[in-house]
Amino acid sequence: MLDTLGSLERTHTCSELRERNIGEQVVLMGWVAKKRDFGVFTFIDLRDREGVTQVVVSEETSPEAHAKAKNLRGEFVIAVKGEVVSRAEGTHNKKLATGDIEIKVRELLILNDSKVPPFQLEVAGSENLASEDTRLKYRYLDLRRPQLQHNIRMRAKAVAKIRGYFDGRGFIEIETPILLKSTPEGARDFIVPSRIHTGKFFALPQSPQILKQITMISGLDRYYQIARCFRDEDLRADRQPEFTQLDMEMSFVNREQVYREMEGMFNHVLKLIDVQLPTEWPRLTYAEAMRRYGSDKPDLRFGMELVHLSEELRETDFAPFAEILAKGGEIKAIVVKGRADYSRKQTDELQEFVKRYGAGALAWIKIGDETTSSLLKVLGEGKIEELASKANAEKGDAVLIVAGKKSVVAAALGALRNEVARRENLIDRSKYECLIVTEFPMFEHDDETDSFVAAHHPFTSPMDEDLELFKTAVNDPSQHHLLGQVRAKAYDAVINGYECAGGSIRIHQKEVQSLNFKALGMSPETARSRFGFFLDALEYGTPPHGGFAAGIERTCMILVGTENIRDVMAFPKTASAQDLMMDSPGDVDAWQLQELGITIAGD
Repeated sequence: MLDTLGSLERTHTCSELRERNIGEQVVLMGWVAKKRDFGVFTFIDLRDREGVTQVVVSEETSPEAHAKAKNLRGEFVIAVKGEVVSRAEGTHNKKLATGDIEIKVRELLILNDSKVPPFQLEVAGSENLASEDTRLKYRYLDLRRPQLQHNIRMRAKAVAKIRGYFDGRGFIEIETPILLKSTPEGARDFIVPSRIHTGKFFALPQSPQILKQITMISGLDRYYQIARCFRDEDLRADRQPEFTQLDMEMSFVNREQVYREMEGMFNHVLKLIDVQLPTEWPRLTYAEAMRRYGSDKPDLRFGMELVHLSEELRETDFAPFAEILAKGGEIKAIVVKGRADYSRKQTDELQEFVKRYGAGALAWIKIGDETTSSLLKVLGEGKIEELASKANAEKGDAVLIVAGKKSVVAAALGALRNEVARRENLIDRSKYECLIVTEFPMFEHDDETDSFVAAHHPFTSPMDEDLELFKTAVNDPSQHHLLGQVRAKAYDAVINGYECAGGSIRIHQKEVQSLNFKALGMSPETARSRFGFFLDALEYGTPPHGGFAAGIERTCMILVGTENIRDVMAFPKTASAQDLMMDSPGDVDAWQLQELGITIAGD
């Protein structure tokens, strides 16, 4: 028979009591983490979200409570009433905040029992955890683990810090709708059928982008929101189909003013882990970041910048390199200090790694007592030494070389740089390196469709210096290729190789916005159908404005030091966008589909 709580009230959490509380009568409540039975004594580690306290039930002191304690198992929910006493000499536990005291129990209530959990909650090291699928199926149990509880609480603190920062800066928190109109661009929308308007559909927001711009048109001037967003896209370790972002927008601002708010907000939040970032973050243009690191979100906690070798090989007779350079490609390398001892197996593994990013091969130079290279026979000893010198490689170093299209070389070497740093333990995990990447391309070329797509989103303003180039490229079909040269007033905030925030100064004039839709291949009719309400709004005195969005989950990943986004979400989806705990997505009844006017193909 289980006990009832009645009027009993908890006096302390399981982390509060210290030697100063000795002699006090207290009531604790929580879960049985461990039980140790020593005949006339039963020791219980009682756990709640704050910590653990040891309680002792004695047959002599409380026979009834002791008899109950014999029936306890892990994860039973109990309440204990008793006296705070000092632990016996030699039994103090320095690993626990409450390790100098214990509770001598007078009364014990069993508030609920528990089945044997399908996995151990307390294990040493992440490698000993149950499989992630098992833990996601029983997420309510997984969330009892101290590490996950710490992560979720850190997330709550981060959101509170963000709200405090923007409230203090004169921003207004405004909630925007969840049920919107589908305006497909970028990722796929999640579609919601309307029962009342049969055959019509809402879409869940990928972001509140248009609505936050409309708040600027409305004159609210400074907006922010902790916004829930949805994207029906393939997942990665740091992506989920539903996620949360800080969204902010400001009127009458330039890029530097927005940068200051990004810097200020992140600096404020990272104080939660006692990290002091510079007041003004370093800046890198997109072009410079790609040239030096092969990435628009470089991890600056280690060096290993890309080395340009194209000029040294411009006159080469080696056909593969000559052909690549003739087609406008390039040849670059990274230097791995002290790894001239890479084995054949290791270089083969790295070669397979770069092939994932489209590279055809990975060439190498190893500078040991003798300089060896996979290119020695085709380039000759003199050229190999010249390339090693250009790379500033020294004795004991390895030079890893990739040739190909500029985009492929950047992707392959940028990823290889991170992979080598991880393998060689070059990353100082105690460091936090930040930067703002600026002047992103406004458009990206899609080779499959031979068309340009928005690199950021279709509401991003071109750089003032590139406005005439933009207009020429849009209005003159023979100059359409110049769209690839147009830079945008777009920017990202990067911390430790993670893109934590992205934003831009927006287009605020209807003429420029219409031109941008045209650049993206939209006819006036299509633009009107998708965005007519927004184009109309732009005609009513729209101020210059800009802002950014910051991923709450990515920010929290940095705060708690995890590389898995699911570690900072209470109820995440799997990599295949499933909720194993609720078994969703799932089927719905036929009458629900009938009401919505939906039939399933193949039924």
